[in-house]
Formats: sequence, C-alpha cells, structure tokens
Amino acid sequence: MSPVLAGVLQLTALTAALALVYRPLGDYMAAVYSSPKHLRAEKVIYRCIGANADAQMRWPAYLRSVLAFSAVGVLFLYLLQRLQGGMPLSLGFASISPDQAFNTAASFVANTNWQSYSGEQAMGHVVQTAGLAVQNFVSAATGMAVAIALVRGFARSRTGDLGNFWADLVRGTVRVLVPIAVIGAVVLVACGAVQNFSGIHEVGQFMGGSQQTNGGAVASQEVIKELGTNGGGYFNANSAHPFENPDAFTNLFEIFLILVIPFALTRTFGKLVGNVKQGYAILATMGIIWLGFTALMMWTEFAHGGPALQAAGAAMEGKETRFGVGASSIFSVATTLTSTGAVDSFHSSFTAFGGGIQLLGMMLGEIAPGGVGSGLYGMLVMAVIAVFIAGLMVGRTPEYLGKKIGTRQIKLAACYILITPTLVLGFTAASMALPDALGSMLNTKALGAGSHGFSEVLYAFTSGANNNGSAFGGLNANTPWYNTTIGLAMLLGRFLPMVFVLALAGSLAEQQPVPETAGTLRTEKPLFAGLLVGTILIITGLTYFPALALGPLAEGLS
Repeated sequence: MSPVLAGVLQLTALTAALALVYRPLGDYMAAVYSSPKHLRAEKVIYRCIGANADAQMRWPAYLRSVLAFSAVGVLFLYLLQRLQGGMPLSLGFASISPDQAFNTAASFVANTNWQSYSGEQAMGHVVQTAGLAVQNFVSAATGMAVAIALVRGFARSRTGDLGNFWADLVRGTVRVLVPIAVIGAVVLVACGAVQNFSGIHEVGQFMGGSQQTNGGAVASQEVIKELGTNGGGYFNANSAHPFENPDAFTNLFEIFLILVIPFALTRTFGKLVGNVKQGYAILATMGIIWLGFTALMMWTEFAHGGPALQAAGAAMEGKETRFGVGASSIFSVATTLTSTGAVDSFHSSFTAFGGGIQLLGMMLGEIAPGGVGSGLYGMLVMAVIAVFIAGLMVGRTPEYLGKKIGTRQIKLAACYILITPTLVLGFTAASMALPDALGSMLNTKALGAGSHGFSEVLYAFTSGANNNGSAFGGLNANTPWYNTTIGLAMLLGRFLPMVFVLALAGSLAEQQPVPETAGTLRTEKPLFAGLLVGTILIITGLTYFPALALGPLAEGLS
C-alpha cells in the first residue's frame, strides 16, 4: 500500500468515526446542559465550593465566576510548582523557577499547555497529576461553559440570564469529560501506554550506554490532554513518545479524541436553539475548512521536491516512522485547527508551506472545529460578522437566529476578533526588536536573520495567544522574556475574548426574537456556510498576510 493511499484511508476512517458519534454525543451534551436535575456527586461539589447551582446569572456575574475560578487555578498551580522540591513523589526534581512557574500555570489554566520545559526532567508526579491533569479537565469545562452561555444567549429572550457557571463547569467535567476520559484511558493502556507512579530508571540503549527514563500516570493524562484540546505532554516528545502514543491505532484514536467534542458541540448548539439545521451549517463550515487544510497539508508534504526527500518517501525528516507523512499531516492539522497543541511530529521540520498551513490554522482563531467550547463560540462570533456583511450587501438590518445584530453586537464581535492579532503581532514585533529575544533562536546566524527565524517567533506567539501550545522547536522559549510575554499572551488571549463573548451573549439574551420574513437570510443553507468560510478566510488573510509573507511564504519561495 502506498503512503498516500494509507493516509487517505486513515482520513476516511477518522471521518466515519466522527460521523458515527456526532449525533448521540451532541444530543447527550444538550441534555446535560439543559437538565434541571443535579447528580448526587454534583450536589456534594456544590456544597464544598458553596455554590447555588440553581441561581441564574447575567453576563457580568457569569464572567466574574469564570475569572475568579481561573485566577485561583493560576495561583494554586503556581504555588504547587514553587513547592515541588519539598513534596513527596517529586522524583528528586527541584522547585520550578518563578518565571517558568508563572508561564506553566498560565498555560494550563488558559487551556494552552505551552511547555518551555521537558516534562520528564522537570515535573514530579504530584504536579503532573494534582496540578496539570486537573487543569486539563477544568480549563476545558470552562471553555464549554462559556460556549453554552453564548448559545443560551441566542436561545433565550428578554431575560438576560445565561445559566449558572458553577453548574455548567461541574456538569461538563463530571458528566462529559470524566466518563469519556476513563474509557479512553483504558483503551490507551490496553494498547501499551504507560500508567504508573514509578520512579526514575536507568535503561540500557541498543548501541551501548544508557539513559534515564521515568513513568507516570501517562495514559490518563494523555486522554484528557487530547479530549479537552489541551496538548501538554507528560514527556518532551509529546505524542511522538511511545509511552504516550504507542502505535498507528492510538495515533488515530488520539486525533479522534481531539476532534470529537468540538464537532459534536455543533449538534448541541442546534438542539439548544431548537433548529438542528443551524448546527449542520456550522458543522459544514468547520468540516470544509478542516478537510481542505488536511488535503492541502498532505499534498504539500508528500509532493515536496528534492531527490533526498523523494527517496525517503516525501518530507520524512522530523516525523515518526511509526506514523509516516500521512498520519503526521492529519495530526498536525487537527492540532493546529484546534487549541490542542499536541504533536506527533516536529512541526518546525515540516516544509515551509506546511509550516505556513499550521500557522494559518491557528490564525483562523482555531475554529475548525476549534478548541472544546472555544471553537464553537469563536465560530458563532464569525457567523455574526458574516450575517452583518450579508445585511450590508442587501441593505437590511442583519438578524441571526431571530436576534437583531445591531451596533452593540458588532462592536463586541469586532473587539473579539481584534484581540488575538493585536497580541500576536505586537509581541512578535517587540521580540524581533530586542537583541536578547533574537538570541533565543537556534543557529542565530543561519536562521535568526531569515524567514524561518521570524516564523519561529511568530509561531510561538500565535500558539500562545490562540491557546494552542505547539511550537516551532528552534526557539529557546525558556527565558524570562519569553516565559513572561508568552504567559501574558496566553492569559489575555484566553480571557479577554471571553469578556466580549459573554457580553454578546447577555445582549442577545435581553432581546425579543423577531419573526422570520421573506427577506430574512437563511443561515441554515449551504449559501450561508460558503459565506461564512469566505468571511473567515478574508478576515484572517487581511490581518496576517504581511506577517506570513515575511515568514513561511518567503521561506517557501526562496
């Protein structure tokens, strides 16, 4: 079987698996977030945290709850890392430095999981399980809660109520993420992933010599890192490490975990607004972009010219021989079109145009299908923009799902889409202007002054501000400058957009729905899906094309 055919068959199998679970999982999540009942375990949690899960919140109260919970998470995780040296099961690792502890705490609470450290050489079992793994669950549940709040904004009228953050957080964790994660962990352990609390072992090498390796609760963390679109690996090699990703089947299974909830949430959206066709339109938009990017990435990597690369079966440098070009390309697109950041190959080793596709996938806002929760609310904000553009073209007040899109709604949507580019381009420009920041590039003389060096820095801040977490490996980001600035980019890129999403949700929930007329734009039709795809690509292109031209495009054409 040719590598190309193998890649196509894997993509087909993945699409079929996602289609199989789309409806039942989407319906189940709709039932979870609309149920008036609380499970016994949930009631215990509410008593412990002192929350009234039945109280309705308007958007300022919902936002305060999100920010307060996340701030406590950052503080707890920071302190856990700073105290690691004196804790049991630390494997002898020292406490983490202040700037790196801040960066890691911000990273995992913001659902980014950017890692400027090697996990097997820095983090003990307590930090990995009680700190990082816990945040993998609750940061994902926070994103889902905000998405559901926006959906309620479209579904409700003249109330301004968006539900209860604490109920949404606990339900998303207890009823959705934990059950799937348990099943997924069993699958990974059965296939050879590691799950233990062993210490550091000296292991002999085939060619002589030895190296140190340690185990850990790897399978359980691997599942939620993919399922929650987090991405932080137990080991520095991430999902290219055989302890995390043993074989070709687990590789495809992990891609499935990355995509399953973001795609299924479109069904949840359709059910909650009372029109599943609206969910299908959003699903079609996400699917078109995802399949298009995957096909383009596979073509770019398989067709890369040069006798050495052709003899190796295309651009194999930096890719696991267990997975090959096809599976690595599928994984790469899945992880950069979502806010996951997990990698099963070395992104910096992809072709110049392949690296550009990875960058563009994040620059879209990671909405195809995007992160858990963040992909849906990002796509709905883009839908509001698309409806507004359509309204301008026909000269009538735009409406979406029976809600008028007026001046306030457009201002909030515009602020949402401007935040991330401001962070990415601003921090990249500052880094390129500072000699110390430039010195963090690998082989500064060869790359620092050129397009690939610029791409390394652009990728780092694009990944951080979009809550992705993957990286071009040539940049040494474990410095005070990058730890601090990328940490700020992660926090601001995660929580500032939530401010505008929840404010938009509140403004929509206060409205009285308007009746549909002959002039109403049919947003469940293929025409609207095409308009939405075009809007996303045009906005992203106008925003980032100059930066892309200086980086991957210049490198690919040189």
